[in-house]
Formats: sequence, structure tokens, C-alpha cells
Amino acid sequence: MLRIGLTGGIGSGKSTVAALLVEHGARLVDADRIAREVVEPGTPGLAAVVAAFGEGVLTADGALDRPALAAVVFADPAQRARLDAVVHPLVRARAAELVAAAPDRAVVVQDVPLLVETGQAGSFDLVLVVQAALEVRLVRLVERGMTREDALARIAGQATDEQRTAVADVVVVNDGTREELAAQVEEFWRQRVAGRA
Repeated sequence: MLRIGLTGGIGSGKSTVAALLVEHGARLVDADRIAREVVEPGTPGLAAVVAAFGEGVLTADGALDRPALAAVVFADPAQRARLDAVVHPLVRARAAELVAAAPDRAVVVQDVPLLVETGQAGSFDLVLVVQAALEVRLVRLVERGMTREDALARIAGQATDEQRTAVADVVVVNDGTREELAAQVEEFWRQRVAGRA
């Protein structure tokens, strides 16, 4: 098995790179998707979040109110650490189950937005970092419906490009077209993956 850690800041295009790697045959373990699953209604994860932050983080139908929770945790690093302490162990446990279920010769890509922040770089055979210029990221995030201020706050709450580069085996720059990005992913796969798995 070849385990690749994929990371990049919000708005960098990491999800697009993940999809391109899947097209090449990789199996994807998506930490963001798992993070949503572990706090679905009726889960111990949601109960733990409510215990930590109160009923105000729930919608009328009992689901997690993500904007309400984000307003609390992105405004206060201590509250964010509190949330991370609840959610990260659940995400890691589920990701480990999914990796263990993959075939022995699989190429497993773990999409981990907070790979650097959570100290997981050493857990992978290769770390692939996706980067994009700040203004490019801001445009993408605003197009997704975020305010510029919220986007800047999210970016500021994550590792810097320099911190990500320090743990990277390969850096892919996503300031151009999807075709240019696909060509970089193709090159990564050919040079670093093909024949190793």
C-alpha cells in the first residue's frame, strides 16, 4: 500500500486534486467528509459537540448548525481547540478503519486539510501539498458564498504555505486552469506513484 497525505489551504483546489488522483486509480479517504459523518444526528460525536458548546449549535431539526458553530470557533482559538479535541480523534479513528479496509496494493490518498496543524505529516509515505496564491483563493471562496472577511479568517486559522511546504514531498501550484493542474497531477502520478504501489 502507498499512503499519500494530501493537504492544502482552504480554496487551494485540494478537492480537485483529490478527484484527479481518484481518476488515476487512487482510493480517497476524505477527512472533511468523515468530519461531517461523525457529527451527524444521533452520533456520539454530535452529542459531544453539544455537550461542549451547548444547544445553540443545533438547528431546529437537531442537526449541527455549521454556521453557528463556525461563528464560535473561528472567533476564538481556545474554542477551536476545544472542537478539535472532540472531532479530530473521531475522524482519525474512522480514517484508520477506511485505510485498513483498502487492498494491500492500493494507493490510498488521505485528504487532510489540517495535516500540518495536527502533526500527521509523518504518517504518510508521501505528502502532496496544493498551493494557490492568496488572491486566487479569496476569489474562489467568495464565489462559494463566503465573505472576504470570513475567508481571510479561515485562511489565517490554518497553517501557512511555508509550514505546508516544509513537510511536502511534492508541491502542486493551482493558480491556472484545471488542465494545467491535471498535467501536474499526471506528472506526480507518473514520477512518484506509478510502479511503487
